[in-house]
Amino acid sequence: MNINILTIFPEIFEVLNSGVLSKAIKNKIISFDALDIRKNASNKHNHIDSKPYGGGEGMVMSAEPIVKTLKQIDQKKLGKVLFMSPQGERLNQNKVISLSKLKNITIICGRYEGIDQRVIDKYVDEEISVGDFVLSGGEYAAICLIDAISRHIPGTLGNKDSYLKDTFSNGLLKGDVYTKPENFDSMQVPEVLLSGNHKKIEQWKKENSLLKTFTKRPDLLKDIKLTKKQKKLLEEWASKAIL
Repeated sequence: MNINILTIFPEIFEVLNSGVLSKAIKNKIISFDALDIRKNASNKHNHIDSKPYGGGEGMVMSAEPIVKTLKQIDQKKLGKVLFMSPQGERLNQNKVISLSKLKNITIICGRYEGIDQRVIDKYVDEEISVGDFVLSGGEYAAICLIDAISRHIPGTLGNKDSYLKDTFSNGLLKGDVYTKPENFDSMQVPEVLLSGNHKKIEQWKKENSLLKTFTKRPDLLKDIKLTKKQKKLLEEWASKAIL
């Protein structure tokens, strides 16, 4: 995948050169280019924002430098143009998987009170939100998006099961995980995980994942096609008021 990023702070994206993403970039599985919008400012002071028409607080990023930056990108590598915005569709695992199948994407990162609406109307294909809260800029949201997408691009992770069993991969939260030592601070690892019985361990993991979702994010259960066994377990837990 090729990722183009429009920002006034390209240095923020140096963080992509760390961890799992750095290996994917080194192996040319993913490439990214952080383009500095400020370089396309048409004034001597490199201002890329101005006061909003009609009054109001803050400043608005101007359309011209953003569009000039967009037009510098090879049209074959432009792909779908995304704008990180709290007004966009909320990001979820299904959207992440869908975007991970694209060859090229372009992400516009806004600042201040946002970007001129005309850029969105004419050049943006989709607005995406990472949650119902406001950040200082779209850069941090873009990093979340890029990291989430990259995990689903073949070759990024050494073991594909790492994302196939992630939280939300099957609509449920991931269950509890443990490692050495067996006893820590007077707390024991569940006995079944030490049993060596793979069938029982797998059953425990599935039930624990369901229980975790039931207690922490019951709202997710309404969108999942549950088995008869899962429904029975939920009924039992509900009757015991496990909350």
